[in-house]
Amino acid sequence: MADHGESARLLTGIAGELTPFGHRIMARVYYADTDFSGVVYHARYLEFFERGRSDFLRLAGVHHTELADGKHGEKLVWVVRRMEIDFRGPARIDDILTVDTHAEDISGARIVMAQQLKRGHEVLVEARVEAAIIGANGRPRRFPKEWIAAFMPKG
Repeated sequence: MADHGESARLLTGIAGELTPFGHRIMARVYYADTDFSGVVYHARYLEFFERGRSDFLRLAGVHHTELADGKHGEKLVWVVRRMEIDFRGPARIDDILTVDTHAEDISGARIVMAQQLKRGHEVLVEARVEAAIIGANGRPRRFPKEWIAAFMPKG
């Protein structure tokens, strides 16, 4: 079956977009995201936030596959060191959600990212995530200088 450009059109926006403050991505709540009551299961919010952080990194030019392949001199991986989550309201099946992500601070091998999950203008869940990059030996590695400019808010 011929593509006729459909793939490129469908891929546009799949990773969300970089914004002056950081990154924004939209997601729909599916049946698989919910518990028996039709409300998003609490652990699924972690997955929505992970998509926001991963696509922020990807659009900022930091790709997990390149890190794992050692493109920066050695194999590197991201680890979440700490996470705080405030649940303010439930998301439900078929809701369209917005995940906003921005870097609050970068120092050494550590980055702190703030995230909000919203339905329209209503904030449903907020998270603050501290992550780091480590080498194959499990020791922290400093962020390359060019990453700091890519992650920190522009406005």
